[in-house]
Amino acid sequence: RGARPAARAHGELRSLREGDFSKARKRLEPKPLSIERTKGSEILFGIAPCALALSQSRRDLFRLFLKQSSGSRQLVTSEFVLQATARGVPVHHVKRRELDALCRGRVHQGVCLEATPLRFKSLEEAEKPNSGDEENPNRQLIWLVLEQIQDPMNLGALLRSAYFLGVDRVVTSQRNSCPLTPTVSKASSGAMEVFDIYSTDDLRSFLKAKTAEGWEVVGTVSKAEDVENVPVISCLEFRWNKPVILVIGSEGDGLSLETQLLCHRMLAIPPGRALHPGIESLNVSVATGILLHSICSQKLRHSD
Repeated sequence: RGARPAARAHGELRSLREGDFSKARKRLEPKPLSIERTKGSEILFGIAPCALALSQSRRDLFRLFLKQSSGSRQLVTSEFVLQATARGVPVHHVKRRELDALCRGRVHQGVCLEATPLRFKSLEEAEKPNSGDEENPNRQLIWLVLEQIQDPMNLGALLRSAYFLGVDRVVTSQRNSCPLTPTVSKASSGAMEVFDIYSTDDLRSFLKAKTAEGWEVVGTVSKAEDVENVPVISCLEFRWNKPVILVIGSEGDGLSLETQLLCHRMLAIPPGRALHPGIESLNVSVATGILLHSICSQKLRHSD
């Protein structure tokens, strides 16, 4: 009987010792680097956004943070160091957890960059002809207009597709739209760093003005029965024979009724099968990619 209390006392003593060791270990562990942020700065994260931000002159750059690494990552690290040195940007080699803290746990791929935010450009700047392109009657122009896109992942994916497929301008509505955040840049795979994005606080006046200039405004819809007073055609039937604006609506509600009524036509993507209720539509960025490809694949290739 006397053995049991002794064994219990021994176990309690051992757990106390383990607790003391654990506390001592935590005291000895180095605390994460506390980084004082420059006022008005933000933290870009990911290889593509940081590399493109370094290569462009669109942001003020403060500090580059790289994960302490060896082996295959050293080549990536050395490229970043060269880029940063060329721009006069200080480089800090830090532990992974410090990078995690800088970008709040997002996927940074071992790279963070402290920089000023990017802002939308005003539409007045967009109206200026670019190298005579808009004065060339043979030039096929396509602008992508986004009405109240709120998800930064969707906005980034939209910008990536627009850049890849050759969209000339992207214009967003100011109201209820996502700003140009580091998450948008990451989701765009850095396209946001090289592609000017414009914004307007009066989307309807803008669309009316472009219509008066001879542009065709086309909207998007999942089902033809959702639209009244505007003809709906399959995107496969659309013919690009004048400057065109493709208008994309918000993730939940699509285009507002007022914007729909300013469209000359609405485009729908024909499904490849009979669809179950509840999964009858596509993600907004996926749908936009399909529609843009359907239009942009018609772009004339001039021999000159």
